[in-house]
Formats: sequence, C-alpha cells, structure tokens
Amino acid sequence: MKQYFQFRHLVLLLLIAASLFIFSCSVGSKSATTNGQNDEMQNHEQISVMLDSFNKAAAKADYITYFNFYTDDAIFTGTDATERWNKKEFMIWAKPFFDRGRAWNFTSIQRHIYFDNSGKFAWFDELLNTQMKICRGSGVVIRQGSEWKVAQYILSATVPNDIMNDVVKMKAKAEDSIINKLLHH
Repeated sequence: MKQYFQFRHLVLLLLIAASLFIFSCSVGSKSATTNGQNDEMQNHEQISVMLDSFNKAAAKADYITYFNFYTDDAIFTGTDATERWNKKEFMIWAKPFFDRGRAWNFTSIQRHIYFDNSGKFAWFDELLNTQMKICRGSGVVIRQGSEWKVAQYILSATVPNDIMNDVVKMKAKAEDSIINKLLHH
C-alpha cells in the first residue's frame, strides 16, 4: 500500500511538473508573439514616418534629405514608360526640379505596409494626392542599421476604368513608338 501511495505521489508530481512546463512554454510563445507584433508595429510606424518625411523633403525641395532616403543602389520608376533610373541617374534628372525651389508635392491618403519574415525588408503601396491627382506609389524598403531606406520606388498614375479607353487613345501615338523601339532593339 505504501508503494501505491508513493507511486501516486510520483505521478502527481510528474503531472504538476509537466503542467508547469507546458504553461511556461505557452507563456513564452505568447511573449515571443507579442514581441514580434510589437516589432512589426514599431517598424510599420518607422516606415510610415520615413515615407511621410520622404514626401515632405520633395515638397520642400530638400534635395539632400530626399535622396538620403534611397539606398545607394535604388531604382526609381516614374509615370512615363521611359522613366527608369538608378539613384545617380534619378538625382541628375530631378536636380532642376529641386533647384527651382519646388519639386513635387505628394501626400499619402492611404498606405499599406507588409513585411518579410526576417523584418529586414518591407514593401508598400499607397495612394497619393498629387498635382497629377491620385497616383499610386509603391516600393521596397530595406532596413540599413537603424534606418529604413527606399530600394525601389514606382510611381504610377491611376486611371479610372470608365475613361481608360479615352486615355489609351490619347497616349497611343507616343507609346506605340516606345513599344516599337523596345520590340526591335
């Protein structure tokens, strides 16, 4: 009988130990998830602030600040089919706009930011209120040290579907020549 009680006591202790272990693992995993969520929220906020500052630098024609938001190997793609530049080429193209004291004025009116699993890369798309009316900015940002930098930026003009046929007719001549050049080059 004594052995039976010792055995029950041992089983009870093992159950308590297993329960404590399972509970501690569960709490640790919730804590890790919470920390991961906090990191993502912080990164989301940092990227959002960076993109707003990026747009404000262009609006203020602050050439140095604006281009410091790009990685050294960044690519910018503009609304015209011929506008695809590396950072150095884009800086040369944009310099006259900044020199006149006003470049472009974009304000985000809707923004979405997504992260890879490592937390070192993110991509975004946003609707922008611009002098061209609504445009879409999209791109890839990379964490470099404690900062987020733009590695790729794509600016697209939006076209309401109900006027798309009219817009296609208006741009056909200019873009047909680009298409022919690219196809036969």
